[in-house]
Amino acid sequence: MDFHKHSSEVLPERRVAVDKLQGQSDYSSRNTRRGRRFGRISGRRLLIWVFSLAVLFFIYLSVFGIHMLHVDSKGGPSSLSEVKGSFTHVIVREEQDKSAGDDVSKQPRKPHRARYFPCEVSFLDSVNYLIEPKDSANITQFSVHYVEREERPLHDASLKPRFGGHQTLRERKESFYARNQTMHCGFIKGPVGFQSTGFDLDEEDKKYMSSCSVAVSSCIFGSSDFLRRPTSKLISDYSKRNVCFVMFVDEQTLSKLSAEGNVPDDRGYIGLWKIVVVRNLPYKDMRKTGKVPKFLSHRLFPSSRYSIWLDSKLRLVADPMLIIEYFLWRTGSEYAISNHYTRHCVWEEVLQNKRLNKYNPTAIDEQFNYYRSDGLVKFDQSDPNIPLPS
Repeated sequence: MDFHKHSSEVLPERRVAVDKLQGQSDYSSRNTRRGRRFGRISGRRLLIWVFSLAVLFFIYLSVFGIHMLHVDSKGGPSSLSEVKGSFTHVIVREEQDKSAGDDVSKQPRKPHRARYFPCEVSFLDSVNYLIEPKDSANITQFSVHYVEREERPLHDASLKPRFGGHQTLRERKESFYARNQTMHCGFIKGPVGFQSTGFDLDEEDKKYMSSCSVAVSSCIFGSSDFLRRPTSKLISDYSKRNVCFVMFVDEQTLSKLSAEGNVPDDRGYIGLWKIVVVRNLPYKDMRKTGKVPKFLSHRLFPSSRYSIWLDSKLRLVADPMLIIEYFLWRTGSEYAISNHYTRHCVWEEVLQNKRLNKYNPTAIDEQFNYYRSDGLVKFDQSDPNIPLPS
């Protein structure tokens, strides 16, 4: 015993080390117990939160489930995607259903929009060996001139100049015959001193278009559409050198294109499109103004033998010379137009224009009745001899 006592007194640093180890073990044991206690508390809180969320979900499901069953029994929507909104909206909807009565018929669902795909066209593989056929003997040779300026009629001093002039019904009917004549066909100026009747073009653009022998044209007015460039890799080098690709735009559309990053280069091109700016549009209705380059391409491109009109909603994905060869040269035709994918009769087109509110319905009826009085007949699908009379 003396030995142990003596040793403890002689080596006090060993006692200090033992005390420290003892204190650390007590501290660690307390931390371990505290961690277990906090773990138990956190686990309880997590369970409480999970239970609360589950209760809220079941309440939500029960409320909207009852509403869905209630609406479905009355002929209303039956899917969860059709029952949107807050609980207040549900109550208001139920009150509206009650006030409407049980005899209200179920609204028909809007049919899915049909999808259409391009038809197969057997174009030639290349433009390298294309040869333009000689003029057909059936084509009547005659010269046509156009009214450039109208003077004020003596009997009507208040008559204002307009883009299409003041053609009489007799002059219109006479213009249908293939013979030498001078006719009204747009771009008609008024008497000296009057303002332009519209569709003003830059002189440099006029000079460029007058040199085109083959033209592909389109237009965007009123920034109503996107600019769709022709697929350059599908256009031959020959067509890139010899075909004019002209996009007519107004100043509003040009500003929008520039804001979108489609800025014409120094020569006025965006891709293959030569951008031609039209100022002083002749009509307030952009659809009506868009008919000018569509139907009067022979006035805009006076030296062109062939022209292709492309709707702004379409993208050119074929060489224009291959298009001309397939639709004109191969069949000996002078004019080609695509058939509408759903409507084949003016009667159907009239109804659709009214439904979409494209023009004044009264004006549509007036024009339609004029066509009928001029000999227009309704399309008869059962008649094989006259496939598309209207």
